[in-house]
Amino acid sequence: MSQEYGADQIQILEGLEAVRKRPGMYIGSTSIKGLHHLVYEIVDNAIDEALAGFCNEIEVTINEDNSITVVDNGRGIPVGINHKSGLPAVQVVFTILHAGGKFGGGGYKVSGGLHGVGASVVNALSEWLEVTVHADGKIYKQRYERGKVMTPLEEVGVTDKSGTTVSFLPDKQIFEETVFDYDTLRQRLREMAFLTKGIKIVLDDIRPEDPKRREFHYEGGIKEYVAYLNRHKDPIYDSIIYCEGEKNGVYVEVAMQHNSSYTEGCYSFVNNITTPEGGTHLIGFKNALTKTFNDYSRSQKYLKENEQNLTGEDIREGISAIISIKIAEPQFEGQTKQKLGNSEARGAVESIVSEQLTYFLEQNPSVSKMICEKAVLAQRARDAARKARDLTRRKTALEGMSLPGKLADCSDKNPENCEIYIVEGDSAGGSAKTARSRATQAILPLRGKILNVEKARLDKILVNNEIKAMITAFGTGISDDFDISKLRYHKIIIMTDADVDGAHISTLLLTFLYRFMPELIKQGYVYLAQPPLYKVEKNKKEWYAYSDEELNNILVEIGRDTNNKIQRYKGLGEMDAEQLWETTMDPERRILLRVTMDEEFESEVDLTFTTLMGDKVEPRREFIEENAKYVRNLDI
Repeated sequence: MSQEYGADQIQILEGLEAVRKRPGMYIGSTSIKGLHHLVYEIVDNAIDEALAGFCNEIEVTINEDNSITVVDNGRGIPVGINHKSGLPAVQVVFTILHAGGKFGGGGYKVSGGLHGVGASVVNALSEWLEVTVHADGKIYKQRYERGKVMTPLEEVGVTDKSGTTVSFLPDKQIFEETVFDYDTLRQRLREMAFLTKGIKIVLDDIRPEDPKRREFHYEGGIKEYVAYLNRHKDPIYDSIIYCEGEKNGVYVEVAMQHNSSYTEGCYSFVNNITTPEGGTHLIGFKNALTKTFNDYSRSQKYLKENEQNLTGEDIREGISAIISIKIAEPQFEGQTKQKLGNSEARGAVESIVSEQLTYFLEQNPSVSKMICEKAVLAQRARDAARKARDLTRRKTALEGMSLPGKLADCSDKNPENCEIYIVEGDSAGGSAKTARSRATQAILPLRGKILNVEKARLDKILVNNEIKAMITAFGTGISDDFDISKLRYHKIIIMTDADVDGAHISTLLLTFLYRFMPELIKQGYVYLAQPPLYKVEKNKKEWYAYSDEELNNILVEIGRDTNNKIQRYKGLGEMDAEQLWETTMDPERRILLRVTMDEEFESEVDLTFTTLMGDKVEPRREFIEENAKYVRNLDI
């Protein structure tokens, strides 16, 4: 590599004062999500060294005191004097906002991360931070506290290694939560390792209560990522299709493989950062896929002359695909900056994928035939689904389609005030209808367990009565027809029995919502009701307990004796309307759990639904064995 990386390649753009006052502007939030963002920023710097070809190993350690240490074997942050500031370059990187080798094209051609705020923001939001640099045969060290320099950069020894070590403790004055979640870091570091082929990333949790260590190293890069996504599915062919190239300054990597499922999983990344809202690179990929497969299907007569072209949706049924590009100056659009806007990315991806995919299809006719046949079946199912979908669209009264007969709707027509309870069974539905506040609470009873949408095509799903009732009641439509502005209730509350069957019904409902109305979950409209597990009576007084711990606390408070009458609720049907209202439906007293999902880890969410609800039994058994220790209140 001919690019220089010295003290003067570190450019200073602006000061650091505002970070502690408005941390959310720099790391998104001061919640648990923002806390983990600190780790990603430091790891991103090490990944930049890997992308430039100078680093192949990164180790992240969660220390006993919940501080973090990140070690890389790159070149080491420059320690020479930066002439614009008169300070050592490493000090500039950690104390001045927007200072680093990412700016101006001098230090790195491309770099990970969206913001380039990196090290200085982590420093500003940490109680303390220490950086140790191994470079040019010497070891240098500096310590900061809440962004302020506590010691000058000191030479503390000699070395035959190179690299940077950063340790920091997040500031309790800033963050709502300062305990790192191992699984969150594991998911993100695994993703980084997939996206940077050849890099070895180690995650070490040495906290005494549950020490763990994982190593991530994928020589195949995103090809191995696709294999990972499909490992609990049934790929319909063995090959993983891979396209790679560079055009107009955009480096493109795409890997894909179809499986026998009916759901599409396309995940896009820019400079190793996920783009949940897609953008120009994803559009380029979809265009190339649609055109190339239609051209091939026509040439091989898989589509007859009088048949319509395959849609992109048909071709992408059951696909797992990773679209990863590296670009020098990414431009992001949208409120959350999660959508790529660079026009050159579209052309680069479209050109590279079209050319290399055409070549693959010609060289692998048996694989090509399998994909085309699956797409043609999807096309026929889509036509059937469209007819079924037309029946489920919410029509006005003039068009003659009313809400489902079993829905007890609320009288208030302002969606912000309205909530709908999805209740299992007619008996619980009856109690709920009696208990509810008729102005704002609607009740939709479901008969038994709904269809598992993970194992069915859309045409089968849309003729299922329970699913039709939900789609019609919500008013939004599904999939491509989905329009959140037509949502009739701003709280969709799943209310099932607090037992294994109830948990299964909740999971079936969540699977449907995630696959066909994911925005309802992403925008926070979906909730799980929490009915009590126990009722305690003593001397004509009543208490409700929502967990074993709460039951224990009540018994400690009232005294454990023979006058205590403890009832364990097995189902909602055991409560009369009054009890159901005061424990589970009264907005003043009830407990609701909001269902959320982190878009940064959408591929992991997808994988979890596949594991729990898909055809394969073995992955489900493994999942249950791994997670059994976390289960509470399971009915035996």
